[in-house]
Amino acid sequence: MPQVAAPKKVILWSSCRHIQVMERENQTSISEFLLLGFSSWPEQQELLFALFLCLYLAGLFGNIFILLAISSDHRLHTPMYFFLATLSVVDLCLPSSTVPKMLLDIQTQTQSISYPGCLVQMYFCMMFANMDNFLLTVMAYDRYVAICHPLRYSTIMTQHLCISLVGGPWVIAFLNPLLHTLMMTRLHFCSNNVIHHFFCDINALLPLSCSDTSLNQFLVLAVVGLIFVVPSVCILASYSLIISAVMKIPSVKGKFKVFSTCGSHLALVILFYGAITGVYMSSSSNSSTEKDTAASIIFMVIVPVVNPFIYSLRNNELKGALKKILGQSKIFSQ
Repeated sequence: MPQVAAPKKVILWSSCRHIQVMERENQTSISEFLLLGFSSWPEQQELLFALFLCLYLAGLFGNIFILLAISSDHRLHTPMYFFLATLSVVDLCLPSSTVPKMLLDIQTQTQSISYPGCLVQMYFCMMFANMDNFLLTVMAYDRYVAICHPLRYSTIMTQHLCISLVGGPWVIAFLNPLLHTLMMTRLHFCSNNVIHHFFCDINALLPLSCSDTSLNQFLVLAVVGLIFVVPSVCILASYSLIISAVMKIPSVKGKFKVFSTCGSHLALVILFYGAITGVYMSSSSNSSTEKDTAASIIFMVIVPVVNPFIYSLRNNELKGALKKILGQSKIFSQ
């Protein structure tokens, strides 16, 4: 009889363990998350709705006008404007992945988003933010070639190279968030489904999981190192060489003219990377939810809006093309 008792204990222990696993799986069936967003400002909801709607529409029409101007004027069919047109496409998509949902939440006060919808939003936010980052790097390289090697510009910036400089980043921007999204599907979410943000940011989602997220956090840090730090170093290197070349120009007027050609791009770089640093480079213990939200708004909403205005106001060729389009629209309206 004692020899039979041991297997019974094993069977009972296995049964209890199986029941505990089943109970845990039943607790992880979260079907939706709550995006708190700006719910802590109940009295400013109408003002926030009007503000973000105006910003979204301004960026939408501004980037569309940039695309129309570049496509309609053959003089703008150059590498620099090809990269700018691609940047405008990305700047159309990046705020569109978050702002319409945010406006709907503010208007209806329903802050829920389904679990699959949250992962889809996270994927597209990461993809377009990565692509924005890559394009700023490519445009910095284009300005370096144009300023430091003007006589060889047409031979270096060939059509094949331009397509490669855009196509390669698109592939990386597609695969990188796919990896993070697939890694998120292996996590369990027990009870806390409140996201203190206006969109499904991966840094806001990971703390909600009751699983071990060390591998996910490691991959996020790796992405910050490879996809943001490396391009930012490339941008710094490009502008260091540009400044070195500009300082050799004898006339002050010549220096100012060269600097003015890359001033728009440099302004976007400072704005974009400053906001990215505020979100992903600061330690979680020192950064508050309000600061993260403000920084996210800058690089996901403000930068796509500012981009077309910065380039159109500081670029005579683009201003001429825009005036031509607006003049034609007035003729057709009459």
